[in-house]
Amino acid sequence: MSAVARSPLSSVFLLHIALEAPLALHAFWSPQSLLFLQMNNTTLIMLKLYGALIAGSCVTAFLAYPLPEFLPGKRALAIGFCIYHSVVSTILFQAPRFIPLSLGSLFESMNVTPEVVWGAFHGVLGLAMIVWWQGTLQYAAAVRGAAS
Repeated sequence: MSAVARSPLSSVFLLHIALEAPLALHAFWSPQSLLFLQMNNTTLIMLKLYGALIAGSCVTAFLAYPLPEFLPGKRALAIGFCIYHSVVSTILFQAPRFIPLSLGSLFESMNVTPEVVWGAFHGVLGLAMIVWWQGTLQYAAAVRGAAS
């Protein structure tokens, strides 16, 4: 059995796990200790549900990481992650302050808040999913060409 070439760009799936897993675990097991403003019972339940959802996405990313680049399921997952991270980034950029932490007066004067930084990480990861997609097109094309 020959080994299928895998792109180093697949590490983007591991970056998804690195960004999402801490919040997933924290939100699922101890949402009341997260530093978010104005939390009530409803938001605690929603955080637990969101934690379960992103924990599932982390498991999916972990399982997809070693798969060959040309598989439609892996490519569909990457597009789904791209949409997810792009939407989350937009929401966080437009959100009012809900994390009662400051990065210091210099950053505050430049409107760099924890929400904006968090949104930037999501935006970069959404862009990284597009880079993975474009960078692995030749794998899918090669398999499609070999099948014809």
